[in-house]
Amino acid sequence: MSDAAQPTAAEVRAAADAVKSALDRHLQAVERRTGDDDPAVYDAFNALAAAAEVYDELLYDRYDEVTPFEIPGAEDSLPPYEGPEEPHAVSVLIRRDYAVAEPARLLAQAQRLADLDPDAADAGVPTVADGGVHAALGVVFGEYEADEIASRHTEFGLEEGDSTLWVSAIDELPDPGDWLGSPFEDADPALVVCRFDVSAVFDEEDEPDEDAAGPATGRP
Repeated sequence: MSDAAQPTAAEVRAAADAVKSALDRHLQAVERRTGDDDPAVYDAFNALAAAAEVYDELLYDRYDEVTPFEIPGAEDSLPPYEGPEEPHAVSVLIRRDYAVAEPARLLAQAQRLADLDPDAADAGVPTVADGGVHAALGVVFGEYEADEIASRHTEFGLEEGDSTLWVSAIDELPDPGDWLGSPFEDADPALVVCRFDVSAVFDEEDEPDEDAAGPATGRP
């Protein structure tokens, strides 16, 4: 960067002062919070993050120095909460990815379940092996709740990938069957009360002696 394009020392100092003011406002909001989802705390958090990011950039441009702060990128953070202050209902959106690491184990478990169904045996239903992994997945996920599969995935020959859980505020429960055709179409990050992510990418950022489980993330 050329000298002409560099911020002035006064601009860096002003940015530092803005961070100090944002810190004070954030602490005041936390001390006065009215609940876990107090919008004033969210606003103060976002203002502090924005001020710290500006200061970090100016400090680097002017002095080639960095801060110890880790500012979440836009793709990693939630937008300001815009939902009701006192939600009367919530939607829980869950995504879990699995790799079919051991197809033979999955097929064996699915066939065991199928063999326990006397109606299927009497009707001469083809074996799970005839339908392959596609049929086996249908049998296993049709028999067990998603949380049980998550806790026992290795028994079914599955390997965990990333997972996320969003708790979103809604004014009231929709009418029965309203969203079943497109369950995730109306997901709005601005209505997320809290969010928890698990990913192997977090393991790479941890120290070697830390727990291998990825951290949960949510609103501050």
